[in-house]
Amino acid sequence: MTVQSLPEARDLSHHLNDLARNRFPSPLKDIFRQMQRPGIISMAGGLPHPSLFPFVDASVSVYPPNGDLSGPIPPASDRMTLNFQKYPSSKGTVDLSTILQYGSCEGLFPLREWVRKYTLDVYQPAYSNFEILLHEGNTSAWTKVVRLLCEPGDMILCEEFTFPSAMAVWVPLGCKAVPIKLDGQGMRADHLEEVLANWETSHPGLKRPHVMYVVPVGSNPTGSTMQAERRKAIYEICARYDIIIAEDDPYTTLQFPEFDLSAPAAEVVHQSGEDFAKSLVPSFLHYDRDGRVIRLESFSKVISPGARLGYFVCNPLFAERLLRATEVESQTPSGWSQGIIYSLLETWGQAGYLSWLSRLRDVYQSRRDGLCAALAHSFTALPARDYAAGVEGAEGIALYHTGTDPKSIKPDQRPIATFVPPTGGMFLWLSFSLSLAPRFRELVAQGVEDPEKQFMDEFWQALAENLVLLTPGSYYVPWEGKDKITTGARGAAREIGYLRFAFSYEDPEVMAEGIKRMQQVVSKMFD
Repeated sequence: MTVQSLPEARDLSHHLNDLARNRFPSPLKDIFRQMQRPGIISMAGGLPHPSLFPFVDASVSVYPPNGDLSGPIPPASDRMTLNFQKYPSSKGTVDLSTILQYGSCEGLFPLREWVRKYTLDVYQPAYSNFEILLHEGNTSAWTKVVRLLCEPGDMILCEEFTFPSAMAVWVPLGCKAVPIKLDGQGMRADHLEEVLANWETSHPGLKRPHVMYVVPVGSNPTGSTMQAERRKAIYEICARYDIIIAEDDPYTTLQFPEFDLSAPAAEVVHQSGEDFAKSLVPSFLHYDRDGRVIRLESFSKVISPGARLGYFVCNPLFAERLLRATEVESQTPSGWSQGIIYSLLETWGQAGYLSWLSRLRDVYQSRRDGLCAALAHSFTALPARDYAAGVEGAEGIALYHTGTDPKSIKPDQRPIATFVPPTGGMFLWLSFSLSLAPRFRELVAQGVEDPEKQFMDEFWQALAENLVLLTPGSYYVPWEGKDKITTGARGAAREIGYLRFAFSYEDPEVMAEGIKRMQQVVSKMFD
């Protein structure tokens, strides 16, 4: 199906909040548009003269797109160089006088056109008139989305465990989360349907949510990746109940096959850029015939987080309102970042960029495998479906103390911990059976208000004292209001605690030492 034959986005203006409705264009932008007219003499805009920028030229040495990422920095003979002159030297290049000047708040035009084609080819949106708008990274982008759609007191649909910085945006507005239960694929469509269908009964007097925040690939913190059928089902539910989907997808190209416990040291099978692109689970955009998806795309995880650069893909109405906000809140993203990343992408080409992404995915998959293998080595690791089938909520791989005889394990015997090996992103989510910890049982006997939180705080501190630093699971509990802070008040699973492991930074052998240190603490604190 060609772009021309696709439908245009529906009118979704009823989702805009009062702030977004009342924004108006910055009058100064009319000046900049007029300045583009040939032959015009401009004494209107307060632009510094580029001859006074202290930069004469610049060059950046970069990796080749198909280089080996498993070793040190590639030799000079294999590197590529991006060159920037002060003034335009040829058509199609970017120059310092342009990228270091005040620019369009939509972002650098050739970069927007590059990612538009990439979006068409790789994500294949289901409507024709989508727009591209650059932003300063997904945290800033999500903030703009909240200011676009949410009113004080709104309820926001999200995953049962979600990114803390996303919550930090809506909490000051008085908004509250509506957590949707998870499984190994992320958000459950059946629970989403149940929540929305019974909203008036379960939440009398409260407006039904109209915004969903979701991280569908490598969910932070769980590491799950939502598969195609699940995405289609969730999209259809959102279309039926008129929900806007904010698809925060910085890990979209870090999608992994399932980890094989029987072959933890298996070699990663490299794919060509073309095969890699075909292997990706489709974005929500691919099913979005209405224009109700606002996709937040970022270069943070695939180029560098310090670039603070990404882009929105959304319908024209939302793009125009987001642009109005950008004009007065943040202006255009860093010219350095836009210029360097555009030159990098243009030099590599789309095929080269996909090759880079494929190789990058291979490195993170190897790190994922290394962390899972380290857990399997330091504990007795067994498939939960075979050895913990009678334990509610047990999924993936079950961990028991080292030396445990698998034949001695009963179907209802709780493992120390379980985890679903990540199928994307940079994180692993470990669930601990707290009933096996004498200190936890002591806290329960003492009548502590939230023994799960108290024990996990003590456990985390003991791990830190043994020089292994992990992220407490409590950081990812969605904010539902002051009356739902404790485990019991939230109605969350009792006698369970969580920790998030990042496999993105430390080398596999270092992670193995970290898991060894964790196991030492676990052996002291769990029966």
